[in-house]
Amino acid sequence: MSSLRSGSIESTRRFAGKLHRRYGLFTLAVVLFVLGLALLERQGWSRGWIGGSFLIATVLVYAGIGLASRTTDEAEYYVAGRRVPAMYNGMATAADWMSAASFIGTAGVLYLQGFDGLAYILGWTGGYCLVAILLAPYLRRFGQFTIPDFLGARYGGQAVRLIAVAATVLVSFVYVVVQVYGVGLVTSHLTGFSFEIGVFVGLGGVLVCSFLGGMRAVTWTQVAQYIVLIIAYTVPVMWLSHNQTGSWLPVFTYNQQLKVVSEREAQLLADPAEIEVRRLLAERADDAQRKLRDVPAAMASDTELLGRQLERMHAENAPLAQIQQAERTLERMPRTEPEARTAYQRERDQALSQAQPLAGLAPQAGQMGAPGAAGTQARSNFLALVFCLMLGTAALPHVLTRYYTTPSVSQARRSVGWSLSFIVLLYLSAPALAVMVKYQVFTQLVGTSFGSLPDWIRRWSKLDSSLVSVQDINGDGFLQFAELRLGADMIVLAAPELSGLPLVVTYLVAAGGLAAALSTADGLLLTISNALSHDFFFRVVRPQASAIKRVMFSKLMVLVTAVLAAWVASLRITAILPFVSAAFSLAAATFFPALVMGIFWRRANRAGAVAGMLAGAGLCLWYMARNLAGPRAFFGLGEVGADLRWFGIDPVAAGVFGVPLGCAVLVVVSLLTRAPAPEERAMADQLRQPEPWPDEPMRSGPPSAL
Repeated sequence: MSSLRSGSIESTRRFAGKLHRRYGLFTLAVVLFVLGLALLERQGWSRGWIGGSFLIATVLVYAGIGLASRTTDEAEYYVAGRRVPAMYNGMATAADWMSAASFIGTAGVLYLQGFDGLAYILGWTGGYCLVAILLAPYLRRFGQFTIPDFLGARYGGQAVRLIAVAATVLVSFVYVVVQVYGVGLVTSHLTGFSFEIGVFVGLGGVLVCSFLGGMRAVTWTQVAQYIVLIIAYTVPVMWLSHNQTGSWLPVFTYNQQLKVVSEREAQLLADPAEIEVRRLLAERADDAQRKLRDVPAAMASDTELLGRQLERMHAENAPLAQIQQAERTLERMPRTEPEARTAYQRERDQALSQAQPLAGLAPQAGQMGAPGAAGTQARSNFLALVFCLMLGTAALPHVLTRYYTTPSVSQARRSVGWSLSFIVLLYLSAPALAVMVKYQVFTQLVGTSFGSLPDWIRRWSKLDSSLVSVQDINGDGFLQFAELRLGADMIVLAAPELSGLPLVVTYLVAAGGLAAALSTADGLLLTISNALSHDFFFRVVRPQASAIKRVMFSKLMVLVTAVLAAWVASLRITAILPFVSAAFSLAAATFFPALVMGIFWRRANRAGAVAGMLAGAGLCLWYMARNLAGPRAFFGLGEVGADLRWFGIDPVAAGVFGVPLGCAVLVVVSLLTRAPAPEERAMADQLRQPEPWPDEPMRSGPPSAL
C-alpha cells in the first residue's frame, strides 16, 4: 500500500510538472501573439485582419487540444481518467464557471444596477463555499461519472435517476443557450458576420472539444481558456485604471472613481437638457399608451405619416442616408394588429424606463433599494437572488461533475479552494470595470455632438440595436445620457473602444469573451450528453451496451444538443444574466435538497427524493411561468400585466420558494414511507467516513496526456 501511494504521488508530481511547463509556454505564446498583433496594428493592419487573426488562432488552438485529447475510453471521456491535479482542476472549473454570464454580464449588471448587482458575485462565491463544505468531497468519494448516477445509486430505482436526467438536461440546456448566444455575439464582433452566422461559426470550436475528447479534451481546453479569459479581462481594467487614476491596480483606485461617478450622477439629475429629454420621453410613453387604445387607427396614422415624410424627403432632395433610413423604417412597420400592439407596448415600456432619473439606472453607489415599500421589495429580491445563486451554484451538475476528475477526495477539496482563488480575480475586477466604464460614458460620450460619436456605436447598433442605440430626442445635436441605451452585455465588450485603447485590446477582450462562452458551453454540452448516454441510454434503455457504444451515443447527443441550442440562441436573447438566473433557481430547487439530504441524512429514501425533486422543480417552474409575460399569456395563468408575485419576489428567484418546499416534502414523505434499504443507508454512512489515508489509490498507468 505504501509503495502504491508513493508511486501515485510521484506520478502526479511528474504530470503536474509537465503541465506547468506546457501551460507556461502557452501563456508566453498568448502574450507574444497579442504583442505581435499590436505591432502589426501600428503598421496599418485593418480591423478585419486583426479580428480574423484572433478568431482563427482561438479556434485552431482549442481544436488542436481537442484533437490531441481525443479518446473513446469511458473513464477518460466521462471524468478525464480521474487524474487532473487540484490546481488544474480548479483552473478548469473556474473557466467552466466564468461563462458568458460572468465575463460579459457581471460588469454590465453592476453598471446598470449599482450595488444591487453584487448579488451575483456574493451568490456565486457563497455557492462555492457550499460546494467545498457540503458536496465536492463526498461526491468524489462516491466515484461515479454523473450527478444522476449518484442520486440513482443513493436512493435506488430508476425514478430518481430519470427525474435527475430530465432536470440536468433542462437546466444545462437553458444555460448552454446563453453561452451559444455569447459565442454568436463575440464571433460577429470579431468577424463582421451576422449574428446568426456567428453563432454557427463559433459553435465549431465547441464541438471539436466536446465531440472528440469528452471531459479529457474539455478539461485541458478549459485550462487554456482560463488563461486567455483572465488576461483579456484584467488587461483593459488595469489600463483603464492607469489612464483614469495613474495606478495599475484598480482594486485600490475603485473607491476614488466611485466618488467621481456619484458626483457626476448628481449633476445629471439637475441638468436642464437631461430633464427636457426625460419630459419628451414621458410624452412619448403617453403617446404609445394612446395608440394602444385604438391599435388599428394608430397603425393607419403611423403609416400615413411616415409615407408623407418620405415624400417630403424626396421632394426636398434630402440626403440619401436619411431617405434609406426612412424606407427601412417603413418596411419594418407592423403589418398585423398583434404585431403593432407588441411594438407599441415595447415603445411605451422603453420610453418609461428611459424617462426615469439616470435613464432608469440605479445610482452606482446608492443604497440597496429606495426608502419605503419599494426599498423593502428590492432588498427582498436581492437576498432571494443571493440565496438562489448560492444553492444553484452548489447544485449545478456541470460544476459538480468536475470534482469527479481529481485523483482523490483530498484533491477534490483542494481544487475547490483553487477554483475560488482563480474566480476571485475576475470578481474583484468586475466592480471596478463597471465604475470606470461609467466614468468614460460620462466624460467621453455625454455632451458629444452626434456627428462626432465614435464609430463603435454605429457598428454595434447595426449588429443589435438592443445592445447600443442613440437618438437625438430633444434635437439639440448633442448626446444626453438619457438618449443613450447601453445593454448590460455591451459594457465589457465595448470598454476598450469606449476608452480609446488600441484595437488589439478590443479584440483581446472579444477573444476572452469567446473563451468564457466556449469553456462553459463545452462543459454543459458534455453534461447533457453524458446524462442522456450514461444515465438514460445505458442505465435505463440498454444496460448491456458496450463502453464504446455509450461514448459514441454521447458524441451524437453533443452534436444534436449543440445544433438545437444554436437554433434557440439565434432567436436572440435580450439579456444574459436574467436568463441564467432562472437556470440557477431551477437547479437549486431540484437538486440541492436531494443531494444534501442524501449525504447527511441516512433516513432519506426514494419516495421522499422523488416527491421532493418534483415538488421543488414544479413550484419553481409554475412560479416562473405565472410571472413571466410570455408563458403567462401562452398558458393562461393570469391576467396580462397583473402583479402575481409572492412578497414581490421576481420570477428568476423562484428557487427561494422551491428549495424550502422540496426540503419539506422530502423529509415528510421519507418519514411517512418505508425506510431506505440497508445498502442505501450504508452508502450514506460510507460517504461520511474518513479516508483510509490522505490520498486514495489512483488508477494504475501513466497520467492522461494532453
